Amino acid sequence: MEKLLHHGGDLDHKGRVDVSGDMTSHDEERLYQLISNHVHYTGSVRGREILDDWATFRPKFRKIMPVEYRRALIEMERMRMGVAAE
Repeated sequence: MEKLLHHGGDLDHKGRVDVSGDMTSHDEERLYQLISNHVHYTGSVRGREILDDWATFRPKFRKIMPVEYRRALIEMERMRMGVAAE
């Protein structure tokens, strides 16, 4: 769970990853399901605490994505929008 919920708040990324708190509803649903699966298969008490108090814990999670991957997604979206506009 430490990788999913970094307690220290000191994510040292040296410019290789983007750290963002702006998860989409899809991201949030996926995260909730991942934690639910973790609880189901491991009996994790901490995971259960997080799910039971989701409104408090949800804002503490951060979306971490490699910088180059985020750039590629943005470029793909621009291309898609360009094609859709034509």
